[in-house]
This record gives sequence, C-alpha cells and structure tokens, in this order.
Amino acid sequence: MFELKTVRAAGKHELYQELLSQARGLLHDEHDLIANAANFSALLYHALPDVNWVGFYFLKGGELVVGPFQGKPACVRIAMGKGVCGTAAVKRESIVVPDVNRFPGHIFCDGASLSEIVVPLAKNGELLGVLDIDSPKLARFDEEDRMGLKKLAAAFLESIQ
Repeated sequence: MFELKTVRAAGKHELYQELLSQARGLLHDEHDLIANAANFSALLYHALPDVNWVGFYFLKGGELVVGPFQGKPACVRIAMGKGVCGTAAVKRESIVVPDVNRFPGHIFCDGASLSEIVVPLAKNGELLGVLDIDSPKLARFDEEDRMGLKKLAAAFLESIQ
C-alpha cells in the first residue's frame, strides 16, 4: 500500500525530486491509464503548494475531454487550440501562464485560478492529452516547475500501457 509522505523540501528542485520518487512508487506495477491518472493527480494536488486544480484532459475524438482530477468541477471538453490546454496540446509544448487574465482565449473553469501550467502528454509520438495545474496565486509557476512537472509527466507516461 502506498502512503503519501509529507514533502519537506528546501526548494523546488528537491520538491520535484521527492515527488518523482513518490510518483514512481505510487505508479509501480499498475498500468491502467485512468487508475494512474487518478492517483497521480491526487498525489500532485496534495503535495504541491498553492494549487487549486490538478488533473488531466485526454484527447478523444479530436478534442480534449476531462479525465481524473482534484479540485472544483471543471470544463468537460476543450477544443484543440483553445485555451491554455488546447494551445499546449496543439503546440506539444509546456505552457506557463503567470496571469491567466492576460492569456488570450483563456477558459475559466474556476474563477479562483490566477496562474496555470499545462504539460502535453505524448507517448510514441502520439498525443494522449495534457496535465493541467492551476493556482490561486499569480505567477505561481516558473521554469523549475515546468522542468519538474515534465519529468513527473514522463514517469506517468512510462507507467501506462
């Protein structure tokens, strides 16, 4: 059985190293997409400071459809190229948004969200969806978050079949 450990990291680099270790332990020996997405989003939601939404949107029928998440109810479908999630999916690159009010076409699911980071999920060249994290703090995410979450997303992708 997995037990969530409180992360007492001195800085973001240490935080993401510890989260990577915990994620690998959590996802070990399970390969189901939905099960791992549910547990992974719960791990990040409870371990990352100053976040109010953590979850997945999976590519289905040419659009992003909400998957397992932690936080308030969310937008169910996002068109490719729309909002931060749709833009990250089309570009296949992570996007850090310090102030969602300044992102053209931002889709508001939780009015408390002020900043956002989205990491695309691709396996064997195929886009599966995105990992989306929101914060009620302006400029919550930076390059260290982008790099740390990219490594965590890679561990998630390694775990699924």
